[in-house]
This record gives sequence, C-alpha cells and structure tokens, in this order.
Amino acid sequence: MDICILGAGPGGATAALHLANAGQPCLLLDRATFPRDKTCGDALSGKVINELRRIDANLPARLAASAEQVPCWGISFFAPNGRPVAVPFRAHYNPAAEAAPGHVAKRLDFDSLLIEQVRQRPEIDFREGVDVARHERLPDGRWELFASDGTLVATPRLLLIANGAQSAQARQIGGHVLEPAHHSAGLRTYYEGVTGMHPHGFIELHFLKEFLPGYLWIFPLPNGQANVGVGMRTDKVSAKKINLRARLDEILTTHPSFKNRFAQAQRLGPVRGMGLPLGSKRRSLSGAGYLLLGDAGSLIDPFTGEGISHAMVSGRHAADWAARAVQAQNFTADFLKGYDAAVYNRLWQELRLSRAMQRLLAYPWLFNFVANRAVRNPTLAQTLTNMFLDLDLREQLRRPGFYLKMMFGR
Repeated sequence: MDICILGAGPGGATAALHLANAGQPCLLLDRATFPRDKTCGDALSGKVINELRRIDANLPARLAASAEQVPCWGISFFAPNGRPVAVPFRAHYNPAAEAAPGHVAKRLDFDSLLIEQVRQRPEIDFREGVDVARHERLPDGRWELFASDGTLVATPRLLLIANGAQSAQARQIGGHVLEPAHHSAGLRTYYEGVTGMHPHGFIELHFLKEFLPGYLWIFPLPNGQANVGVGMRTDKVSAKKINLRARLDEILTTHPSFKNRFAQAQRLGPVRGMGLPLGSKRRSLSGAGYLLLGDAGSLIDPFTGEGISHAMVSGRHAADWAARAVQAQNFTADFLKGYDAAVYNRLWQELRLSRAMQRLLAYPWLFNFVANRAVRNPTLAQTLTNMFLDLDLREQLRRPGFYLKMMFGR
C-alpha cells in the first residue's frame, strides 16, 4: 500500500477518513488499542465541528446527541487581577433551540467517535496494537517499518506521521526537536463536584500570575465532572523552577478563586502530564516521502493550547496531498511542500495572532488592561472568542485599522 498513517488520533483518523472518501486505500497504525485515554484538555471548538462536518455531514449531530459530551456556549476569561470576561460564542443564543457551537468531551469518547467511522470503511486497513519501533528508507524511496519485535509491518511510499507530541518519527525523520520557548508543559486531571460552573457549559481560562505565560483551566464534563489542568511554557517552568503539580494542588486548595469551589470536590484518578509542541514557530511539515500532522507537526495554538482542530485541519490537507502524490507518483520533497503551504495558509495567521497574545501574558498589567477593555469593547471580546471558533480572521488581520479598533474602539 502506498500510504501509511502512523497514529489514529484526530489527525490520523481524519486523514484516513478523507482518503477513504476519495476512494484512496491507506494503512492506519496505532500502538494503542481503542478505546484509549489521551491526556488533553478535552475542549472541542467550532473548528472541530466544522472539520467533522467535512468528513461526514452527520457527524456533528452524532456528537451533539452523545451523552458523553457537554454543550459549550462560550468562554470565561479570567485576567491576572481576577477580572472575568464571559464571551458567548453567539449573541442572543438559545440552548433550547440551537445546536451548540462547541462541546467538551473526554478524548476517550471523542476519539472513539472517529474510530467508529474508521472501522466502517473498507478502504482503511486499521491495525491496533502496532508499535512502529524502527524505520528504514530503501533506495527506491519506500519506507520499511518494523515492529518492536523486528517484524516487518509495511513498506509504504508515503508516511503520514500523526503519532503525537512524543513522536520518534517527527524527531528522527522530520527533524523536530523540543524547543522550550516553543513548547508547553501541561497537567490534566479530572474532578467531581466542582461548584460554580456556568449553566451553559462555558469553559474557564484563568490567567494566574503563577502560571504566566500559560493558564489554569476548568472545563465542564458530563455527570458533574470537570477537566482541570494547567499549561505553562516549558522555558518559563525551568527558569522559575516551578513544580507544576505542587503549585496546582496549592492553588486549588488555597487561592481565593478556587478554594471554596474545590472544598467538597473529589479528584478522580491521577494527575497526568503532557508535552505541547506549539505552533509559535513556522517549521517544515514535509520532506521526501513524509508529512507531519497535528502535534507531531508542532501545530498547537500557543495561546489557547488547542490542538485537536489543528490536527484535523492538517489531516484533511495531508489526505489531499497524499492522494495527489499517489496520482502523480511523485513523493519528492519539492512536490510535498504543497502540503506545508496548504496547512499554513489555513492556520498561520491565527497562530501568529495567538503568539502575539502569548507574549501579552508576559505583562500581567497589560493583560489586565486588555480584559478591562474587553468588557466594554465587543471587537476585542470577539477576537478572543474567534480563536476557539472557525471564523476566518485573515481578512481582518490584513487591515492595520483592525488593531486600533480592537485596542481602542468601543
């Protein structure tokens, strides 16, 4: 088979499903057996909903009908001074009569939704429990992929590398290395019984001085549960010598904003860590015979920490360029650069804006100012929200007057 996808998370599964929709066979490998948990914030933005719709028009409704998700109607930002800015995704929304623009669902359940679609497609040869431990490039351009026991797994012409932030192939083939200034350390755990949650499923982002540049989050889940975590840029964690686990525990139990809300809450399971390679730097996403998708391509939003939608966007474009490569029988680095252009044409302006917002977090007083402005400035409030939606900011970002209006308009 010409195309092999490493990793069946949102990026890899999306690529496989788009290839199947185009009638292109592929091999999809994952070292896990599904369903499986994945350490993540679990928020599903409007961008995710749109990518689901591109796969199958019925998928958003299927997600919305699931008992394993909470509808999300907006975001509550909390500035370092504690000032809240609650921004609904839609003005004058009606939860009783409209489809929710976003959701929160555990990755265990969301990934299973995609894998259920994968299992139904005969074009996809899906193999679970396969850990590709070694690879070699043959003189004819094919890859040899070997399992940990030395067994030859496949000899594809094109690798779609979608096996996450810790991908050995992203390092060894794609040359991506951990750069602390473009990487975040994250922690996630689950709680039951957290009080003070928004009645319409607003997710909470708390920009506390202790975690800047980064934030503490509280995202609602079904059955009275919540995803609680913290993310902070890796270079700042090292420079400030912060023990994120200890600080998270301390803040939840002593900080005035949280101690009462968590007084009767019960933690469900351990605190799990994750690495988040940020899209704050433009990197190569392809080369001779390979494409990098999602976290393996370092495409996580540097301000919001969102990675699911970007993985799915890259999966869609990877499927397009993989099919083109097979049709042209051209797997050269020059040909596959079209994939880089397609992904960055969609995401780079938003990533640049998010990088600018991340820099703002280095100045808590300035972020407080922005939060105060956002209360009175609909343009700024909507700009913050747009980072979580599938609204195209590119045209506005090209206009210098937009920034003046954002900062000083009313």
